[in-house]
Amino acid sequence: MKIPVYQIDAFSAKAFGGNPAAVCLLSAWLPDELLQSVAVENALPATAYLVPTGDDRYDIRWFTPTRELELCGHATLASGHVVFERLRPELRTVTFASRGGPLHVSSADGRIVLDFPARPAQPCPVPAGIVEALGAAPEQTLHGSSLVAVYASENDVRTMTLDMAAIGRLDAHGVIVTAPGTDADFVSRFFAPNMGVPEDQVTGSAHCALTPYWSARLGKNALHARQLSRRGGELWLEMAGDRVRLAGYAAPFLEGAIEI
Repeated sequence: MKIPVYQIDAFSAKAFGGNPAAVCLLSAWLPDELLQSVAVENALPATAYLVPTGDDRYDIRWFTPTRELELCGHATLASGHVVFERLRPELRTVTFASRGGPLHVSSADGRIVLDFPARPAQPCPVPAGIVEALGAAPEQTLHGSSLVAVYASENDVRTMTLDMAAIGRLDAHGVIVTAPGTDADFVSRFFAPNMGVPEDQVTGSAHCALTPYWSARLGKNALHARQLSRRGGELWLEMAGDRVRLAGYAAPFLEGAIEI
């Protein structure tokens, strides 16, 4: 069996930036164990699988090297790029049916735009162990699908001293650190060692929590953000009711076939 595969650097206008994802095109779903094995072999932060179900519709699932994800922004952006640039270039919008509901993706001004559910985080007490994990006490913490730690400056986020083992002991599936930006509205980093991704390069789903927070704090709906990972990434964001629109560029890196 040969499975078409594309490797895309998401949230970057050029290769070797942003967050890499594999996109695999299937004709029907394969056993979960095989999907997980392919993700392990790909050794990328996420592998997306697409099954076409209509003219402009695909089922989608995402796997890291260790587990299946409920939602993955960068691999969805990569999937949109593959649909618009390789599979169905006549389309400008596509709907991905995920286990969490439909995700609408469009192409506009050279960027891929994701329409995702907002995931507002709520203020919470500063958790025990966070200073050991992140090297400094945050100004504020919030909890939702991930723990959010807010710091005073971009430099605090860029230069923090990390203890991945201690981050893994925090009661959260992932930890987002964020602060006001110097040339963007805000910056962030994302850590999920318990999910096999010690530091994610660019995290679309984290911005479903960050966008409501910074929109309310800054008093505006349209935001520009940077993720300060080693590869770095750039996002354009918009609050739209209970939805978040996340836009970014995508850079193709590899196209081929997996043989199993």
